Amino acid sequence: MSDPAITPFRIDVPQAALDDLTDRLARTRWPNEVADAGWDYGFPLARLRELAEYWRTGYDWRAHEARVNELPQYTTEIDGQRVHFAHLRSPRPDALPLLLTHGWPGSFLEFLDVVEPLSRDFHLVIPSIPGYGFSGPTHERGWDITRVARAWAELMRRLGYQRYGAQGGDFGSGISTTLGALAPDRVVGVHVNYLPTRPDPAADITLSAADEERLAKVRELMARRPPYQALQAATPQTIGYALTDSPVGQLAWIAERFAQWTDPRAPVSDERILTNVTLYWLTATAASSARLHRESPRRSEPCPVPLGVAVFAHDITRSVRPLAERRFDVRHWSEFDRGGHFAAMEVPELFVEDVREFFLNVLGAGSGAGA
Repeated sequence: MSDPAITPFRIDVPQAALDDLTDRLARTRWPNEVADAGWDYGFPLARLRELAEYWRTGYDWRAHEARVNELPQYTTEIDGQRVHFAHLRSPRPDALPLLLTHGWPGSFLEFLDVVEPLSRDFHLVIPSIPGYGFSGPTHERGWDITRVARAWAELMRRLGYQRYGAQGGDFGSGISTTLGALAPDRVVGVHVNYLPTRPDPAADITLSAADEERLAKVRELMARRPPYQALQAATPQTIGYALTDSPVGQLAWIAERFAQWTDPRAPVSDERILTNVTLYWLTATAASSARLHRESPRRSEPCPVPLGVAVFAHDITRSVRPLAERRFDVRHWSEFDRGGHFAAMEVPELFVEDVREFFLNVLGAGSGAGA
């Protein structure tokens, strides 16, 4: 990596920032809660108190910081914005470069459990989306999924990769398919573990009962847009004030998504949730990460390169293959009865095998792509 614009990076949070976090947690003003509220009004008070107290008294950021710093990390400036990324070369010289992109409210930390097994077969590039974590905050309008995809194409060029694959979930799915649309001569294939498929009245397709059931869930979400999404798409700055000033507010905002979007049989640990939330808190990126909801269109451009789709049983919605095939060149489709929206964290073994299988099929078994 000889490009002078690429600088080695190491996480080293000032102790004063951690002390401030502890102090703020100790001075939390808690709301009351109606009796037997459960989840009817939002995140339950007792559970949030439990998480916040562990964050204040038991959670050790330094231990997680040290683990993450075992990854080779770098920063570079692209399109006027600092971009942070991890970059691991596979021991296989002919390995395919693979770009892994997270979503909201995730981060590059989502991929910690899949780095080692994937790096056996792929050169890994794991960036933080502009506005997120150490790639944040952003300072101007226009950082939508298309601009991010263009930044990823430039990042891969700087790293010397001529042909590569892309993988993503949540916003990472839209960014990855958009990258395939922007650079089809470079992207050999795109694998996603989240692919929204909307009802299409013009489609002359007879769907199975199971697919109709999936579409009913999509229609329900479209009719009643989730509150977090509506707020972040309309007024990300307004909600950003509360989340940037209150660690418990930031914790509730993100932990609720992990609670509702994951498989109860494969929950993400409190340690991992808190590490992700702490990253948002320490980088003050609540508002800038939320802006991606406002900036980005709700429907991405069709992707002409081969697509692999992994559908996990407990995701927000589950993709409908006949509708996906109207817009994409679907070469691989997997259905899993375990896992949810954060598949790389919940069921890393299933995630790794599906990614590997898709790209091996695209390239041809036993072949690599090289840099």
